[in-house]
Amino acid sequence: MTRISVPPDGPASNEAEPDQGNKKASDPKTSSSGWSRRNFLATSVMTSVSATLLDHSMAHAQQPPAAPADQPLPVTLRINGSDRQFALDVRTTLLDTLREHAGLTGTKKGCDQGQCGACTVMVDGRRVLSCLTLAVGVQDREVTTIEGLAEANGKLHPMQQAFVDHDAFQCGYCTPGQIMSAVACVREGHAETDDQIREYMSGNLCRCGAYPNIVDAIKQAKPQMRET
Repeated sequence: MTRISVPPDGPASNEAEPDQGNKKASDPKTSSSGWSRRNFLATSVMTSVSATLLDHSMAHAQQPPAAPADQPLPVTLRINGSDRQFALDVRTTLLDTLREHAGLTGTKKGCDQGQCGACTVMVDGRRVLSCLTLAVGVQDREVTTIEGLAEANGKLHPMQQAFVDHDAFQCGYCTPGQIMSAVACVREGHAETDDQIREYMSGNLCRCGAYPNIVDAIKQAKPQMRET
């Protein structure tokens, strides 16, 4: 019996090794037209970015140029029943508008951070901190300050008179804000008990410590306010 020896590496192939060019052409990531997946992704991204930039440019082209922040803006405010016109920086607070532009200095600037309540006024019957309120934000709304509480003949508002009767102030700096907040407290229905009054007046600070007198003043004014 004759044995046939086969080389370890197997029989030699008669087919030539494909060159790199043929191998690249047969790459499944590249089509016969030379369009690769990388080219497709890059083109898609560039198309999306171009469309987004085009839309953004068209949107800005249609918008009128914004006025500079420091350019005065015509503002009309209804203060204590009268319309007042001002030319204000858009960043001007209601507090600064009242004191520096309207000449109504009864509203006091205390902390200027909304913590003391000295700047309290009423907007549409609700108390607000005027140091944290922009003037442009209260146009077409009714703003009432301490100067607007008394009657035209000079008769004091029941709350003002009660503060006088009970000596509910000492230095008087916080008094305008205390009175405005007290009026709102009664109108809101939050003056039924001493504890309730203290709770809903807690945002108004009195460095002189006239709190017991303030509570007594509110209790006196409450029935009189309901009669009017």
